[in-house]
Amino acid sequence: MTKSKKAFVTGASGYIAKHIVLQLLDAGWSVCGSARSTQKADQIRETMQACVQNPGTLDQRLSFVELDLSSDAGWEDALKGMDVLIHTASPFPMGHPKDENDLIRPAVDGAMRALNAAHNAGIKRVVMTSSSAAILSCELAEGQSAYTEANWTDVNHPTATPYIKSKTLAEQAAWDFVSKNLEMQLTCINPVFVQGAPLDKVMGTSIKVIKRILDQKDPALPDLFLPTVDVRDVALMHVKALDTPASIGKRFIAGQQGLSFYDFAVTLKEAFPSRKVTTRIAPHWLMKLMGLFDPAIRGILPQLGVRQKISAAQAEDILGIKFRDGNQAVRDAASFLIENDMVK
Repeated sequence: MTKSKKAFVTGASGYIAKHIVLQLLDAGWSVCGSARSTQKADQIRETMQACVQNPGTLDQRLSFVELDLSSDAGWEDALKGMDVLIHTASPFPMGHPKDENDLIRPAVDGAMRALNAAHNAGIKRVVMTSSSAAILSCELAEGQSAYTEANWTDVNHPTATPYIKSKTLAEQAAWDFVSKNLEMQLTCINPVFVQGAPLDKVMGTSIKVIKRILDQKDPALPDLFLPTVDVRDVALMHVKALDTPASIGKRFIAGQQGLSFYDFAVTLKEAFPSRKVTTRIAPHWLMKLMGLFDPAIRGILPQLGVRQKISAAQAEDILGIKFRDGNQAVRDAASFLIENDMVK
């Protein structure tokens, strides 16, 4: 990889995005990231200074542009001279909005804004962070035992929450865009539930799940199954895709280890025996009762007790990924929270 290669990363302050930026820098790329404020840019720069392999040259290799996914202003100028676009920016809330379009429109419009700007700037290569949410909310065909990249979420499926719809429609819009602009080369990375230590104290939503368990926010846990992946593997897939021509035109499930809230709790209880960690599972009838009053709980009711098998064989075969242990990723996230006094 030559050091002249320049990558533009949207939403560079995100949990996954910061890991991508770090791995790009360590692989010899120059990176320009989009951030919503100079304060966020300064925070990312400080994080990279502490983590990158060669901090002495960081100022020459890392820069930022203040951009907003909801506005056209500045996008085309920002992407001029860049070799590739990595689009990571998309809202990932803890609960559900009153209006699902508050999630869907920013996700879809933001993806289109970034892709249009890249196209107009002459960028052909794009890697986009999608989600397994764009894959798993559908019924498997008869005889199919595991979800693969060939599966697409049905936005009318009972499990399709506003977040799931937003990720599905944004990815579909991206594929539709490149189908009309054939010179564009798109790869989508579709992570399952992402865990692992953040690079700094700015917490992603997925880490807040571990914090919630450690803080004993709930007297019992939902019977939810969440295939889990280490954040470093997700970042590596983005970086590897850039150097893997066979990844062009494909989507890749990131992670395949099946874990549940109960598994998370048991892992945490064993790793931190001095802490009180609830491992009891809330009965489905209680969750349904609570769902009458809490729309966030109501949104997960169709997923209670559902065990989904997924296949990440394509990531292993084409990108050469060997996935880390999901339980260790959970332990790493918890250790970070505890060591930085971010839990009770």
